[in-house]
Amino acid sequence: MAGETVSDKTTRPATDPLVLGRRIRHARTARGLTLRRLAEAVGSTTSQLSLVENGRREPRLSLLTSLAEALGTTAGELLSPEPPPDRRAALEIALEQAQRGPLFATLGAPPVRPGRRLPMDALESLVALHAELERRARATIATPEEARRQNTALRLRMQERNNYLPEIERIAEERVRAVGYTGGALTHHQVAQMAEHLGFTIIHVDDLPHSTRTVTDLANGRIYLPPASIPGGYGLRSLALQAMAHRLFGHERPASYGDFLRQRQELAYFTACCLVPRFAAVSFLEQKKAAKDLAMEDFRDAFGVTHHSAAQRFTNLATEHLGIPVHFIRANDDGALYRGYANDGVPLPADATGAIEGQPLCRRWAARAAFTRRDRTTEFFQYTDTPAGTYWCSTQTGTGRESEFSITMGVPFAHAKWFRGRETRRRAASTCPEESCCRRPDPELAERWRENSWPTATMHAHVLSPLPSGTFPGVDDAEVYAFLDRHAPEG
Repeated sequence: MAGETVSDKTTRPATDPLVLGRRIRHARTARGLTLRRLAEAVGSTTSQLSLVENGRREPRLSLLTSLAEALGTTAGELLSPEPPPDRRAALEIALEQAQRGPLFATLGAPPVRPGRRLPMDALESLVALHAELERRARATIATPEEARRQNTALRLRMQERNNYLPEIERIAEERVRAVGYTGGALTHHQVAQMAEHLGFTIIHVDDLPHSTRTVTDLANGRIYLPPASIPGGYGLRSLALQAMAHRLFGHERPASYGDFLRQRQELAYFTACCLVPRFAAVSFLEQKKAAKDLAMEDFRDAFGVTHHSAAQRFTNLATEHLGIPVHFIRANDDGALYRGYANDGVPLPADATGAIEGQPLCRRWAARAAFTRRDRTTEFFQYTDTPAGTYWCSTQTGTGRESEFSITMGVPFAHAKWFRGRETRRRAASTCPEESCCRRPDPELAERWRENSWPTATMHAHVLSPLPSGTFPGVDDAEVYAFLDRHAPEG
């Protein structure tokens, strides 16, 4: 799979030079050989062998073969991807790798040679200190500014690709076809079969760590999910598919906040591809387009997903397969943009860095206007004139855990003809980001109340909250490990 989509391990060497060197040293000392005697036996020099044992030079195949013969082993065993031969070798390798990294270079401290004279307890302590330094460095990287920058970069890359990743589409199709899916809603039984094909069993528990949505036990092949709700376990298919995708894509522990966000994006995309497979979705949408009857509520109901999932999935397929540029907005009831995507030129509000999350939407846009109506059981349709042109939008409101939200899917005026609701007469005009559009109060009201009012502002707790830190941001490792130990099979 393309490196920009999923993890690519094929470019890595089979054996780390440090591991190979320590394996050679371990075999040499086990046979009681000095560097000089081994060098004489293989026709090399002590300086060259020292570089090999310290992982600073990779031996040629001829030298590696000679070393294996002199040490009573084989080249294959020396090149084995297995862990280092003993605990000390593993610690020496860890210390060497830490001291060669960019973080150590910033310390300005002299390196410590992990030779045989270095006491084991000192070696243990140094490795632990370097691990903690790296952990703290990674935690400080995850600042709100860094998170927003990385998220913006991901959104713009997806915009360049029309929000479409064909390699993940293909993998998802292979997986759902393998369990007999032909159309409609992917069943819980089919999801469980997909897990079995990857060597996992899905187990529902009522004591998942509060900081997690799922936990995967890689050692025992288990995916722990919350209890199945009634009816049908809402959202559990998505959770299980996301857990599977980690293994399917070969994800490793995130090295940065950017890695974490990229992995989350891949999981979400794979899950959407499984719940609404391309071959079934495109066939459905093409028929609806031909009848000029495209509607998010029909798309949602046909595949048994939420309105949010249907609208987002539509953005994946609309441009590539239907030739329709599109935008998607999820907004909170206070008018803040929570999530957005656009390749149709709609002027989404953004800050100086290009980030759109948290930006106030124009009050006249459908994403906010939909909150003003009383009957919210059906989709809300509206045309909006903007500085970038006229757009037709379909909006559906909903209620979350803490507040209401709206889901909007929109297209340029020329493409409204394909959608149900195009006949709406509701039309608004927006000149945002000009403040005169909807942000400035009425001059007469401002004159009357500016000096005669004192509102008490609602404090948004997230303003003072630190960005979640950790390898998996926000996850309580102690709680997760205790949970896994509690549920691990005995023996």
